[in-house]
Amino acid sequence: MDVILGYVDEFRHMKFRKIILQIVSLAIVVGSALSIWKSLQVVSFSESPVVVVLSGSMEPAYYRGDILFLTFLNKPFEVGDVIVYKIKDQDIPIVHRVLQIQQKSDDPLDQLILTKGDNNQVDDRALYPRKQMWLERSDIMGKIEGVLPYVGYITILLNDYPSLKFIMIGLMSLFVLTAKDPQS
Repeated sequence: MDVILGYVDEFRHMKFRKIILQIVSLAIVVGSALSIWKSLQVVSFSESPVVVVLSGSMEPAYYRGDILFLTFLNKPFEVGDVIVYKIKDQDIPIVHRVLQIQQKSDDPLDQLILTKGDNNQVDDRALYPRKQMWLERSDIMGKIEGVLPYVGYITILLNDYPSLKFIMIGLMSLFVLTAKDPQS
């Protein structure tokens, strides 16, 4: 606690110009993160190129806390692909495997898709909106192309304990704002 109070005291004694410089540095860090995210969206053709597994429904293929990298290329999906889809009016995307496909037309991209979690007993029709029996391409966010095991577990902790999220953001901001200037 004394360390935090020391940072706060140091921040109060900074000159105005240095405070502005530190705020600009913080803005650059945030802007860089947003730029990286947008670049990943462009490269992967996915609205959400990175997701974290939040449940055990895909074990043993993917575990809670795994970070998944997605693409959404102009290629048809195949049975066995692991996709991420989002149900209308729900915030959390679902990571499940393609169980069955029906072609709607001669266009290979015009598919109806049925999914199921590897660790679930039945298909996902109970998860789909009322009277919807299949997913369409518009429901899908992307196909899994890579995984980083357990690295996303911190996201789960931050969602389970919202106060931890604010403490972490506050501490990171405080450290950036009170960082020593290497030229001084």
